[in-house]
Amino acid sequence: MDPKRRLVSKYQGDMFGGFGMQIRLIVRLMADKRISLPLKALPVFSLVYFISPLDFAIPLVDDVFVLWLANTLFLDLCPPEIVEEHRAELERTEEHKKKEAKIEESDIIDAPYKEKGKG
Repeated sequence: MDPKRRLVSKYQGDMFGGFGMQIRLIVRLMADKRISLPLKALPVFSLVYFISPLDFAIPLVDDVFVLWLANTLFLDLCPPEIVEEHRAELERTEEHKKKEAKIEESDIIDAPYKEKGKG
């Protein structure tokens, strides 16, 4: 594996955000026609294994390990330029959403309020 290559997005400080970003990346790569069909089988079979009642070791622990291993291999074996293309697009979308969601000080209205039920 290339040491400069990232498996997860730059949002590594946020565990769930990074996990969500990785799932979206895998979904986008699964939809990309440039990725070979046998390679796309890795995430599919890992999901099938996760859902199936078959377990080789401690239930759920081995399921999570198989999911992690298959998805990590999938991202590692996909052509790096395609992975980076999709990752960059996802990160641009996230940055755009964050900019839109930012509240400007001019958007805040200072007004008196009264709590319901209190005089």
